[in-house]
Amino acid sequence: MDQYFESYEELDIHQLMLNDKTRVLAYKTAIFNSKEKFQNKVVMDIGAGSGILSIFCAQIGAKKVYAVEASMLANSIEQVSIENNVQDKVKVIHNKVEDISPDSLEKVDIIVSEWMGFYLVHEGMLDSVLFARDNLLHEDGLLFPSIAKLYASPCQLPSMYDFWNNVCGVSMRCIGKEYRKTKSLKPEILLVNQDDILTEGKLLAWLDLECISVEEIDLLGGQNYVSVCKKDGKFQGMCIWFAVEFPDGSELSTGPHDKTTHWKQTAVVLPEDMEVTRNEPIAFKFELKKDASHPRRYNMELSLLDAEEVEHDIPCDCHMTKCIVTKKYIDDLK
Repeated sequence: MDQYFESYEELDIHQLMLNDKTRVLAYKTAIFNSKEKFQNKVVMDIGAGSGILSIFCAQIGAKKVYAVEASMLANSIEQVSIENNVQDKVKVIHNKVEDISPDSLEKVDIIVSEWMGFYLVHEGMLDSVLFARDNLLHEDGLLFPSIAKLYASPCQLPSMYDFWNNVCGVSMRCIGKEYRKTKSLKPEILLVNQDDILTEGKLLAWLDLECISVEEIDLLGGQNYVSVCKKDGKFQGMCIWFAVEFPDGSELSTGPHDKTTHWKQTAVVLPEDMEVTRNEPIAFKFELKKDASHPRRYNMELSLLDAEEVEHDIPCDCHMTKCIVTKKYIDDLK
């Protein structure tokens, strides 16, 4: 068995996810809001885990729910379905979805999956959902969720910086500098206070799950971005979060301005901070590239650019002369 699936046999992980009410209720709301879409339909729940999404689908009127789970937790889903009196509707498939032969079952009407990892694509489970979409879903079938969006914003990270300035009256800035060098080598999973977000979030990727290909998710981001500071502060890192949309129009967002989830936010820590002022532009390039050796992981690369040399949005609220003039010209045309 793949070590990835074995890791999901730990019940502590499932308690953590089930205790994330924002996550669970977002799915329940989207499913129950779409009752007419589930009535007498065949549903597939990919990476069913504890089976809660399968149960929701059965409760709302699905004719049959295939609960696909590769870990040994598949045995528990059967017991949960019996406990909730939907055992006649829920059929557990103890396998990876990629190993299901398309000829072994009928095409499904709806795919439901909670596939998102840290910074959206960590763990690479979206590949499995897209495989099922291409091989097991009706042409006009639905996906829950159907849209995924990835955002980034320059931010302050006082937990990485301020702590070392005064430890019970002792300055340890030299240790803090080495600490940040180490932390800048890989992304950090933490909660970023909304007051520490310096700019509006920039959309790094917008994924339409109904049509995007597996190859298209090998590389996310990669464009040049310009974010405009909303206030004075210290640019200490990049905050990354995601949101997904469901066919009923509801959304589950993991941003610093939203209710806390177990995903928290992901931060790329800068080894040194930079003072920034209100209306100052921060130019950067941010890229997530699938690791060829470890396809369930992505490598992140953040490059800071010269705001003078990068194309800005039109209109742009930054304090550079060219943007002030352009904005004034647009306002005069109104």
